[in-house]
Amino acid sequence: MFKPIRLFLTLVVWCFSMQVHADPAFVHRKDVQQFMNEMVKQHHFDRKQLTAILSAAQFQPKIIESMERPYEKKTWDVYKQLFLTEQRVQAGVAFWRANQQTLERAQKQYGVPADMIVAIIGVETLYGKNQGNYRVLDALTTLAFYYPKRSVFFTKELREFLLLCREHAVPATQYMGSYAGAMGKPQFMPSSYRFYAVDFTGNGKRDLMNDDQDVIGSVANYFSRHGWKANERVAQLAHVNGTQYKHLSMNSKFPDYTYNRLVSAGVKPMTAAGPHPDKAGVIELMTDKGAEYWLAYPNFYVITHYNTSPQYALVVYLLAQQLREQWAASA
Repeated sequence: MFKPIRLFLTLVVWCFSMQVHADPAFVHRKDVQQFMNEMVKQHHFDRKQLTAILSAAQFQPKIIESMERPYEKKTWDVYKQLFLTEQRVQAGVAFWRANQQTLERAQKQYGVPADMIVAIIGVETLYGKNQGNYRVLDALTTLAFYYPKRSVFFTKELREFLLLCREHAVPATQYMGSYAGAMGKPQFMPSSYRFYAVDFTGNGKRDLMNDDQDVIGSVANYFSRHGWKANERVAQLAHVNGTQYKHLSMNSKFPDYTYNRLVSAGVKPMTAAGPHPDKAGVIELMTDKGAEYWLAYPNFYVITHYNTSPQYALVVYLLAQQLREQWAASA
């Protein structure tokens, strides 16, 4: 009678130990040693302290699973329903109201509209409520040394993270974030935190976890540094006709065509064109009813610096529109 119970408990303990653990041999791996040598030689880390930090890292298999099944692989119908919710809009308006002066200052200084700043924070963490449940150290070491297809990128981010912790005088085991190692209310990767975060409060710190002023200024600075153009369109829903549009490159990383070239190929906005940038790309998203097409202007591709998925960039833009409309109505 008790043997099945003992066997069950043994399996539970075994499964848990397989899911999360610190590997004593981890720091002796050749690739980890090479990384440590670089940090000691190029960035003057103390080897003993660095060994202690990396020895505390825990391998997280669930992170690998999450990397293989990102939200962006869902269809456009499903994806937008996850983010374009009444809760997110109402919470966004409340965040906007609480930080109105800071948002106005950021818009004036960086040329990035308040609705876009609020939308990014809303999509990323629901205005700070969901900043992530993984230790950033665990996430980055797991992806740097156990996920070969993205090892180069995450090894770089691990380096930036350790430098960030040293600059902030914070233990590397303290920061929590997403399964990809993104941090704070705007979910900056460590490299973005180091290079784009700003002290918008003026207190000598860049706190993206708790300080909404720093968060707002940093998002605006990030967009500005990546080429955001004030008062320019982001995207327009389009319809296609004929067959020439099939020869166009869809979902590219840059606005590849002139606007006139796209129109001549049968890709036209469904609303009045009005003033628009000269360059654009074409976004094709799959829905239950078939393909949906959008004209994407240079500002759209600024959003993709945050996340390369066109679905992500579009849902941020659409949330920003809803926030702007709700803000105007409430005002």
